[in-house]
Amino acid sequence: MKDFGSAIILAGGKSLRMGFDKQKIILRNNSLMDRITDILSGEFDELILVTNDLDIYKDSPYTIIEDEIKGMGPLGGIHAGLKRSSSRYSFVFACDMPVLNIGYIHMMKEMIAIIKPQACVARYKEWIEPFNAFYSASQIEEIEKHLGSGGRAVYDCLKKCNTFFIEEEVARRFSPDWDMFYNLNTREELACFVERVNQNY
Repeated sequence: MKDFGSAIILAGGKSLRMGFDKQKIILRNNSLMDRITDILSGEFDELILVTNDLDIYKDSPYTIIEDEIKGMGPLGGIHAGLKRSSSRYSFVFACDMPVLNIGYIHMMKEMIAIIKPQACVARYKEWIEPFNAFYSASQIEEIEKHLGSGGRAVYDCLKKCNTFFIEEEVARRFSPDWDMFYNLNTREELACFVERVNQNY
């Protein structure tokens, strides 16, 4: 079993605030999901897409699954991805996050190899960033207990695990404006991000 061979992309959710399925976001005439998978396939051997619409990916070369425990939000998707993963640690990202930082991924891998936690997640003030993070197969049992008790919050579950929290000042060395944790929830946020990208090209 490889330590870091797998990436999990969460593509579920109801997309209520966006008004359309966020799996279909287009940036600069390209599918955001295609951009994410193109980048991550260069870094990981196995890509696992957790989705509530299997038909969208019927011709995909990647592993396509749905939540095993339904209706439990992102933690349910993380659980499903970890159960399918063939690696000790899996990188977890979301389909509505437009910025990937490979240098940050490499740093997390190095830290995990030294510290050997169950998860590696960035902390922002009193909150955490549950995506752009690593989770391990050793967490599956604890996640199942948490979900089984009705718990949905990722942070509450991580508190029960051996989690290494990357402090904000460390993460900002890679992303000074925190954009590698940014996710697009509304049409307004999408429009603002597109405008920002256009201004930088």
